[in-house]
Parts: sequence; C-alpha cells; structure tokens
Amino acid sequence: MDLIPSAQIQKGTLLIASPEIESGLLFRSVMLVCEHNPSGSFGLILNKTLDVELPEEVINTSQIANPHVSIRAGGPVQTNQMMLLHTSDDPELETMKICDGVWLGGDLQFLQEMLADPEGPSIHLCFGYAGWGPGQLEREFLDGSWFIAPATRHAIFEVPPEKMWRTLLRDMGGRYATLSMIPDDLTVN
Repeated sequence: MDLIPSAQIQKGTLLIASPEIESGLLFRSVMLVCEHNPSGSFGLILNKTLDVELPEEVINTSQIANPHVSIRAGGPVQTNQMMLLHTSDDPELETMKICDGVWLGGDLQFLQEMLADPEGPSIHLCFGYAGWGPGQLEREFLDGSWFIAPATRHAIFEVPPEKMWRTLLRDMGGRYATLSMIPDDLTVN
C-alpha cells in the first residue's frame, strides 16, 4: 500500500523527519502524532529502539512470552515515563484510539497479562514523548522539518524500526523516494 503524503496534521499522522534534522534523537525519526489540538500536540517516536533493563516489580522479564513486544525511545520529554502503544482493542481498557488498529494506554495489569500471552498483541513500550506548544508543530512542518503521512498499523508495528524512515519515504514515492536514498553519513558520499 502506498502512503499518500498528507497536508494536515492530526491524531494518527506520521511525522517523518526531513533531512533538515541532522542530529540528535529526532535524526531520521518517525513520530506518531497521538494528540493534536489548539492547545498543542504530543507524539511518540516509533523507530528508535532502547536496550534497557526494566525493574522486576514493573515487568518480570522471565515471564515475557509475547514475541511482539519492543522497547522504544518515545521522545525527549519525561524519559522515565512509560506509555503503551498497542494493537489490543479490548473494550475493558481505558485506551485512546490513535488510528485503525492502534491504541494508546493500558494499566500495569494489562501490560503484565499481554506480556505473558504468547498470542498477545503487538506492544511498543515507549519511554518519553515529544511535545509541542500551540502552533509549534505546524511551524516546524511549514519550515520543512517534517513530512507527514497517514499512520497505519502495518507501518507502526510491522516495518522494522531500522528501516522505517527509508521505507515510509520510499512508499510515498516521487521526491520522497529520492530522499530515502540519502546516506546516513554524507561525508562517506
């Protein structure tokens, strides 16, 4: 399925870092907009994995049977806060639908049950988030820092994180596909 570039930022939009962002956590990042309104916006980075040990009282790593769990750097704000991005549409959960097949939220009991379930949903444990004040994200988009496309469950949970930036740009076609071929380090070119 081809991603068609979008012209409107809203909940369920993917922000794809333009080559203008040359360093730091946002370099070649893909961000999911989880909320966007006149008061501001927040989103989660999808393609930056983390290798961290989680406290046993939160997650007993010896009991993780779900093969669809990953840990991500969600953003630079409140990096000690964990948010659950997942594919479970359990009506008992107090979750927020982000786009078709993708929800944000859930409590510790839900997390522990889903981690122990070998047939459990796909889950990204996101540490931190990105936030913007009123109008800030729109300004960044208009300044060329972000490309935008509609989010899909496939892009969020099935595209490998190390290939996500390039894959999404390539799937958008045209000039975006050309940008997907830019090497990570331009000095090697």
